Formats: sequence, C-alpha cells, structure tokens
Amino acid sequence: MYELLLYTTRFSLPAKRYRMPLSPNYRGALFMALAMMSFTTNDTMVKYLAETMPMGQIVFVRNMIASVVIILIAYKQHAMRPLRLAFSPYIAIRVIGEVGGTITFLIGLSHIPIGNAAAIMQALPLAVTMGAALFLGEPVGWRRWSAILVGFVGVIIIVRPGVEGFSPYAAIIVITVLFAASRDIATRKVHPSIPPLFMSSITAPAVALSGLFMSPPTSGDWVAIGAFDWLLLIGAASFVLIAYHFIIHAMREGDISFIAPFRYSSLLIAIVLGYIVFGDVPDMFILTGGLMIVGSGLYTIYREKVRTDAHEVAATSVTRHTP
Repeated sequence: MYELLLYTTRFSLPAKRYRMPLSPNYRGALFMALAMMSFTTNDTMVKYLAETMPMGQIVFVRNMIASVVIILIAYKQHAMRPLRLAFSPYIAIRVIGEVGGTITFLIGLSHIPIGNAAAIMQALPLAVTMGAALFLGEPVGWRRWSAILVGFVGVIIIVRPGVEGFSPYAAIIVITVLFAASRDIATRKVHPSIPPLFMSSITAPAVALSGLFMSPPTSGDWVAIGAFDWLLLIGAASFVLIAYHFIIHAMREGDISFIAPFRYSSLLIAIVLGYIVFGDVPDMFILTGGLMIVGSGLYTIYREKVRTDAHEVAATSVTRHTP
C-alpha cells in the first residue's frame, strides 16, 4: 500500500514512461489529503458520540485504542527509539501542540456545527505559512502576506466577535489553530532519522492522558459503552491512526508552504457530513469567511508555483551561460 502512495497509477500500457514518480511536493499533498479525510471522519464520529458520552472519556478510550495499535506497529517496524528522545525540544513542542490542539478543538466541536469548526481550521495553512516564514526562514513575499491577512479576516467573519451569533466556542477553535501550527512547524524541524511511527507512538498516549484531565473517571460523568458506541470509538481510533501517520509524512515532504493548503479538502467533507449526520446548514457568514480563507490559501499555492518556476528558469539560464 505504501508504494501505491509514492507513485501514480500505472497505466495498462507496457511502456515505462507511464509510471510517473510523484515529486516531494505532490507526495506531501497526497499525504495531507489522506490525513484530512481521516481527521474529518473521526471528528464526525466524536461529535456524534459527544451527544451521550463525556468528551474526556471519548478522548481517553479512542486514543488508548489508537496507542496500542501504533506502538505494536512501531515495534514490528523497528521504529521505536529511546524514550528520552520524546523530551527533545521539537518533539516535545509537537506533542504539546497536538495535546493542546486536541483539547481545544474537541471542546469547541462539541458546541458548534462541524462545518463551522472546519471553516475556522482552514486558516491553519495560512498560520503555518506565516510560522514557516518567521521561524524556518522560508521566503514569503508581500503578496502571500496579503493573502494571509485576507484569510484571517475570513476567520473574523466566521467567529463574529461582538455581534449576534458569536460563540466563544468558535474563538476556542482559533486557539486550536495556533496549537496545530506550532505542531506542524515543530514536525518540520525534527531530525529525519526519527521515524514518524515513533512520534505517533508518543503523541497518541499523550492525547489519551489528556482525556483523564478533561473528564476524570472519578467525576461520575463516565457512562457505560454500548456495542454501537464501541464500534464508533474503534472507527474513530482507526481514522486517528491513519491521520497521525500521514500528517507527519506530509509535513516532511517538499515545501511546507505548498503542502499545507491541501488541508482545505476537509472543509467540503465537513460540510457534507455535518448536513447528513447532524442536519447542519452553513450560513452566509460561514460560507463567506470560508471562501475568503480557501481563496487566500489557493492564492498562496499559485504564488509558490510562480516563485518556484522563476527559480528554475534562473537556474537553467545560469547553466546555459556557464562556460
């Protein structure tokens, strides 16, 4: 299966030229799309469970299931590393970002429509692009800075601070964006010798333990888990497992400012699932703000392509004129 992600579909014709290896940027984009599909499906299952089960219990059970599977796979693939590496700066920042992002997102998700939460989360690529420029030194011109500004205006339109319809839980999702951006930027700085499975084997248990702080078992809020709820929890854990793995691969491939905008695939999925499962219909604020955010992200992709093409042309010109 992994090899299928590294190459495009091979045509039935025998010529080898139809087998096209994906560039690092496009591999990263594919991994990102798979991760977003998995995250959104998991979010839908968790939101459905939250109607009858405390969120802390959901987080703990779901992530404990995922943790067991991840650790077993990591051992089988010889991906485990000394535990002391978990305390290295960038891995620690990644774990903190994941835990903080999970707690804030699920608190917000349980109180607002999934499409609203997903629309705000679409600002994450813009936040990552900004962070990549500030902390990783990646070049970002004034046009992309302008796009980032427009995108954050879109976030303000969705959150609607100070007007009728404002929900503080929507503002909590904005905090999620900051946590998740720090996670992704830290992932980029982790040494390539650290396997993604090892990072996942640290992250999943940490998130599970955060569930105990959200809803301690001694609080009396925990409920008995029925057969259907177990099915949903196992399904959610499976999608989290897939998402954890592919988000790490995505952020390690190619240019982070090219790959990050492919998170936008989750918005359409969230709106469709929100309507089918919960009957949620996005209003004009959500649609307008969401379009501004997505449009800004797509523009950053265009500007990145222009910049890359210009560099390639310049390099070719220098090569041709070298004696």
